[in-house]
Amino acid sequence: MSTSPRTPDVQHSPHRPHPDHDRGLQFDLTTLMSRRSLGMFFGAGTAAAALAACTPGGSSGSAGTTGTSASAPAGSTGTTTAPAASAASSASASPTASPTVTRAIAECGVEIPQETAGPYPGDGSNGPNVLEASGVVRQDITSSFGTSATKVDGVPLTVTLTLLDNANGCVPLAGAAVYAWHCDRDGKYSLYDSGLENENYLRGVQEADANGQVTFKTVYPGAYNGRWPHIHFEVFESMNNATAAGQVLAVSQIAMTDAACKVVYTSPGYETSAQNFPNTTLQSDNVFGDDGGIYQLATMSGSVSAGYTAGLNVTV
Repeated sequence: MSTSPRTPDVQHSPHRPHPDHDRGLQFDLTTLMSRRSLGMFFGAGTAAAALAACTPGGSSGSAGTTGTSASAPAGSTGTTTAPAASAASSASASPTASPTVTRAIAECGVEIPQETAGPYPGDGSNGPNVLEASGVVRQDITSSFGTSATKVDGVPLTVTLTLLDNANGCVPLAGAAVYAWHCDRDGKYSLYDSGLENENYLRGVQEADANGQVTFKTVYPGAYNGRWPHIHFEVFESMNNATAAGQVLAVSQIAMTDAACKVVYTSPGYETSAQNFPNTTLQSDNVFGDDGGIYQLATMSGSVSAGYTAGLNVTV
């Protein structure tokens, strides 16, 4: 663990405006559009088909896998029925939407709880701003970029968020942007913890495809005292305003499942997390404790050897 004391999560504050840079997110946007024109960027159909199994509404795997629906009671490890559907139905889905997205739309209706960004956001609201850096737009966030190429170790984890626009009938929020970040397997955060000030791994930005989905390839986050294992994320209306003050649509967190944590933390490298994990429950967590994380608990499946998938519907 870090030698510095772990401070409690604090209430999210608006992003601070920052000057334009010759290279940064705007540079990445230009590069991104260029790659799209060449057909090198992931298409919506490919992302949705490859990750259909890790979005809420899916079922857990067989022996060696874990699964928990977004509506499961706190600490539950079994697959349960998702929250009741709102007036929005699968008919609202685009004709090209995958069955996964259709299910997500049918379950839409409750907006994702707004949560703290915590003390280690790296978005300019509390110290460093990784969103200014060229290279932050990426799917694989397991290594640092820029001046460092450090790669973190851990059990592989693929995270898919399905963004839905509640104000417009729960249609997929195509073109929105998500910034995601989390601690490493020892519970430490790049940019902030002692010795990691020049690292920026486990942080990245992705744009939602036509199905409203974003995907990150990362490692399973560790556990530190005072918090249930989680992943932070911010949703922006578009990539172009991802660093603009006041343009954040939602700030929330993904809760890992109890079953997956118990398995992952027995694997080599997660010894610190194994010690810390029993000290905080979903009910005692200062973010998820009010409702057991019912709308933030990921649907998960996988194994230590094959890696895990996590999915969450994010209604904004």
